[in-house]
Amino acid sequence: MHEPDGERTSVTQRAVESVKAMIAAGEVGPGERLPTERDLSARLGVSRSSMREAIRALTTLGVLEARHGAGVYVTALRPADLLETFSVLAEVSQGRTLLEVLQVRRMLEPAATALAAARASDAHLDRVGALLERMDGEGEQDAFCADTVSADLGFHQAIVESTGNATLAAINAGLSSRTFNARVWAGHREAGLTAKLREDHVLIHAALVARDPDAARAAATTHVMRVERWLGADLARDS
Repeated sequence: MHEPDGERTSVTQRAVESVKAMIAAGEVGPGERLPTERDLSARLGVSRSSMREAIRALTTLGVLEARHGAGVYVTALRPADLLETFSVLAEVSQGRTLLEVLQVRRMLEPAATALAAARASDAHLDRVGALLERMDGEGEQDAFCADTVSADLGFHQAIVESTGNATLAAINAGLSSRTFNARVWAGHREAGLTAKLREDHVLIHAALVARDPDAARAAATTHVMRVERWLGADLARDS
């Protein structure tokens, strides 16, 4: 069975949707082996080449995994695996798209931080506090970039992870960028404003420790808006 090249993409997409429907319906679950390529091809009425492309696409998306000599299996379907390709968004975005990424963060981070204030365990708060202590923005430039930027990323990710929502944590990770974070801290350091960034984090941490969701939401909103305004001004200078 052969489809014309012009139709192969749509046929492959139909095969992708069919396999996803099988998984959603529970016909084959996490960790279970998928029917053979030959069987799937016959069942779905597509060529084996289109079926192979569909399996390759779903493997790239983290839905399937090929085990050498054992066949193709459904993955554990963990949010972090399924959203792994999403993580490239913040890393490669530029200009207006990067500003849009920050606007999405402004919608999600305050809500996640408020939820963390209600749910975080003492161990989670200790971890967030330890990361805050590393985030001083002082010292040599190399150390500043390596440690402060890493601590900042870890600080926010630890907060979201403390909500217990793995999907939210995976989305937050996808919206975060080490390259952009380094740019933010370097820009604020050049302008003598790193103290403002650290103060934002201190207020967020204080609200979490106080178990105050409203204060946590407000502090997180202020922080993301500060970065968003900085980026808007930085883009305006470059235009």
